[in-house]
Amino acid sequence: MTVLNPPIRPEYELVLEPLPPRAAERSLPLAARLWQQGWLRRGLILVVLAALWEVVARWQDNDLLLPTFLQAARALGEGLASGELLEKTRITLAVLLQGYAMGVLAAFALTVLAVSTQLGRDLLSTLTAMFNPLPAIALLPLALLWFGLGRGSLVFVLMHSVLWPLALNTYAGFQGVPDTLRMAGRNYGLTGLRYVLQILVPAALPAIVSGLKIGWAFAWRTLIAAELVFGASSGKGGLGWFIFQNRNELQTDRVFAGLALVILIGLAVEGLVFQTLERLTVRRWGMQR
Repeated sequence: MTVLNPPIRPEYELVLEPLPPRAAERSLPLAARLWQQGWLRRGLILVVLAALWEVVARWQDNDLLLPTFLQAARALGEGLASGELLEKTRITLAVLLQGYAMGVLAAFALTVLAVSTQLGRDLLSTLTAMFNPLPAIALLPLALLWFGLGRGSLVFVLMHSVLWPLALNTYAGFQGVPDTLRMAGRNYGLTGLRYVLQILVPAALPAIVSGLKIGWAFAWRTLIAAELVFGASSGKGGLGWFIFQNRNELQTDRVFAGLALVILIGLAVEGLVFQTLERLTVRRWGMQR
């Protein structure tokens, strides 16, 4: 029997030339590459909405009920140029950030207590069942009695609007942390606040960011509604008061200018703050698509 011993081919490594940067994108047509830009798609949506607004307003032909987009844009530009809208925005954002920060701290403390003890879990479930369905604006009369005609009343209702949705989202994220990560943290001897900050918070970050976004939206609309009802704080009114005051004076274009500024600030916070936070954390870590 003849044993064949074929020659062994020598091993070699074929070095491929690196592709030029973003070669795949360059191979696409210009229109397809532009359509991949999220900011451009969102901008087109805004342009279409503005065009529809302009068409409907011109068809209705009643500036008192619905001014045109151009009239509202002119009023917005005049308000910004005069500094009036900038001052109103500063007042509103100062109150909003204070109430939002206090609500975030309270939600974090409540959820840390909930993941640490059974009493904390019972407390969280009971309080959220009681107060989460309660509209924050409904507490404004009590806030006026307790804190008077000042910033404290607005901060109180803002805390209420942020605390419960953020606490629920954060606790749900903590509950979804895999057991392997929990055991890894325990094996490293992590307990208490260190265990929460180094294991639970990074693993539950998508849910936490979602809760922060929901809490921001609730706080933003609660503050505008509170200023519409409550008016000026310590003699100074914000964007809600600006809208309410111009509605009484039948300056509808300025009312729409105030509403447009509220929307633009919401879009800016979503795009510059929360999307940047997601891109630098959960998307970079592969936790979110």
